Amino acid sequence: MIVDVTIPFENQCQAFTDAWAHKWEKYAPLTDILKSRDYHVMVDMLIAGVLGAWDPSNKSVLCACHVSRRYTKLMRCLMVSDTIRWSHDIYVKHITGQCQYINPTRPTATGPDPEGSEPPSRHCRGREAQQLPTLLRHTTPFLLGPRPPRAVHWRRRWAGRCAQLGWRRRRQCRAGRRRRTCRPLSGLGSPASPKGCAPRRSESQPENQITGSVLPSLTKSDLENLGIGPQDLRLKLLACLNKLGQHYAEKMKVFNDPIHGHIEIHPLLIRIIDTPQFQRLRYIKQLGGTYFVFPGASHNRFEHSLGVGYLAGCLVRALKEKQPELEINQRDILCVEIAGLCHDLGHGPFSHMFDGRFIPLVRPGLKWKHETASVQMFEHLITSNDLGKVMENYGLVLCEDMDFIKEQIGGPVDETTCENPWPYRGRPREKSFLYEIVANKRNGIDVDKWDYFARDCHHLGIQNNFDYKRFLKFVRVCEVKRQKYICTRDKEVGNLYDMFHTRNCLHRRAYQHKVGNIIETMITDAFLKADPHIKIEGSDRKYYKISTAMEDMEAYSKLTDNIFLEILHSSCPELAEAREILYKIEQRQLYKYVGETKPKKGKEIEKEEYDTLPADVAAAKPENIPHDMELKAEDFIVDVINMDYGMKEQNPIDNVRFYCKSDPSQAIKITKEQVSRFLPETFEEQLIRVYCKKTDEKSLNAAIQYFVQWCINRDFTKPQDGDVVAPLLTPMKASWKNTEEDELEGPTECKKASKPRTRLFNN
Repeated sequence: MIVDVTIPFENQCQAFTDAWAHKWEKYAPLTDILKSRDYHVMVDMLIAGVLGAWDPSNKSVLCACHVSRRYTKLMRCLMVSDTIRWSHDIYVKHITGQCQYINPTRPTATGPDPEGSEPPSRHCRGREAQQLPTLLRHTTPFLLGPRPPRAVHWRRRWAGRCAQLGWRRRRQCRAGRRRRTCRPLSGLGSPASPKGCAPRRSESQPENQITGSVLPSLTKSDLENLGIGPQDLRLKLLACLNKLGQHYAEKMKVFNDPIHGHIEIHPLLIRIIDTPQFQRLRYIKQLGGTYFVFPGASHNRFEHSLGVGYLAGCLVRALKEKQPELEINQRDILCVEIAGLCHDLGHGPFSHMFDGRFIPLVRPGLKWKHETASVQMFEHLITSNDLGKVMENYGLVLCEDMDFIKEQIGGPVDETTCENPWPYRGRPREKSFLYEIVANKRNGIDVDKWDYFARDCHHLGIQNNFDYKRFLKFVRVCEVKRQKYICTRDKEVGNLYDMFHTRNCLHRRAYQHKVGNIIETMITDAFLKADPHIKIEGSDRKYYKISTAMEDMEAYSKLTDNIFLEILHSSCPELAEAREILYKIEQRQLYKYVGETKPKKGKEIEKEEYDTLPADVAAAKPENIPHDMELKAEDFIVDVINMDYGMKEQNPIDNVRFYCKSDPSQAIKITKEQVSRFLPETFEEQLIRVYCKKTDEKSLNAAIQYFVQWCINRDFTKPQDGDVVAPLLTPMKASWKNTEEDELEGPTECKKASKPRTRLFNN
């Protein structure tokens, strides 16, 4: 990597473009040679003179970055050495007006400077040092500090190298002339020189390591340890550094997303995206079988994951900008973005169909959810692609940050600590609000929903009434019972109810569509029949079935929606039954919808009863059904759907805290009665749909009579479909008579009927 450090700039922003073009032209021949030897080469331009403020008289640089000159002396105390992270094999430093050089004696970035090493002399900076053998021989990178102009005082010249040399400076106090040593910068593991002191070199001290890549993560306490004060100056300096962070020269990659527009992705996230485990998400439909009903719902988990990672970064940065006292650092931001990016790595074929329908049927005793597989797949992604070192190069601490990322995805790593007051290990209680960004277990308001609301509505053609950008304008962290929560303005409570109403509408109109659900049921049946005959190779050459692939991440990474086509186009005789079911889906020969009903409140069907429901329907045989038209339990499919606002019978807004304009630090609760009387009274209901596998007209008519009789026996509500055929000799329930014609007709008329009516309930 060839990096060009250019100081000073004389023509403000125009110099950026001119210098970049000049250096690229100059080093084009060398880069071609390096590329031919499989080196990754790029020309980058840094603004070391800006962050180091070595030349306060250079107004053009400061104006280009919108930094006032009054802060340059404070900035000098930070001992800045660069403005980007470095992670490539070769680092070549160039300073305008001086000869180029490479110091072949430089150690690695984590080791101390060798004894007696001095700034490179003029004779070692010649063009002979730039020859290709020298570049290829010294592949260990070391970030060199910015070298000031020759006319600058020697004290400032030494100050320019403090980022890689350890320093201990002595200061004579007026009273007592006692020695004083700098306090180390917390979190960075090195001493730094406070303002106004001449540094003195100490070979025994570690590196300062305050680089431009660390600058955005400096907190108020770090500045205090550097001796910068009083508090108002520290706050002004933090604001100044935030502005400088906008000119951060990190190589971000830009994606053109149809929902969020042009979004920037951090290089570490790019390394994660460009792995087989993450690219697997390109082949898993976001909405599963819903795509067979809504032609526009062709989007995949891949783009949804990109959107969640981007929104997670937007939210955590908004909190950092509004509340510097939260001490959100660059590590926190990266970990939250990675968790958002990787939260869906564990989804199986057709997304929620796999963990919601297939696994409970094929392995009923297994308590498994896709979040568990997401954590395991993330670990597999990091280890198999050797990304641990890359994460460390970007400032992450693996032992803590890996736990933090996994806890955001799947909850506490150690389930035995769930009963503890603070069950998480990745971050302390003081940063509890970070766990509410990707997957909010407290009230369900998280960036995952924000993205799939916007993305799914866009592809389904359904209106989205929630705008996350407005939420970001009012988001804030408040303390409630010694724990910090993400809050919003009191006037936003109505918009949050609209958000959960949007969720309910998406479930009713799309996610739980009666045709989409039955297609997923048929795919599940095909997978059940194919499961014993499918072999997926995993690690150590072991083979797994569809139902056991999640036990080995190497095998699970090969399991996508493509298994549908593998079964459909197979010629294996063992897969004939599964293949026939998938053929019927393509030919639209689906299981027939019989009807829908609801149990009364308090009489909902429990999960333990689900398996017995088809037999219960088959047992509700009307008296007039001929013997040759009898239906069995295997002819029925009963689909139980629980609709809620995400927290079963609870109102999720009860767990949201708000703040007032007059007192932003005070968190308050707003009840439903304080908002409107038009809001829902109940937040959970159960729907029961019955399907028949036999598709001929006689069997369907018989299935409808079975269903109506079953509803009468179980005291369910009137079936929703008005075309239900009445069972002969079965009196209609009095509570179902809701029209004038129904009131005129009694049970005796049903008995006198010589033939069944074509409609049970009139419009």
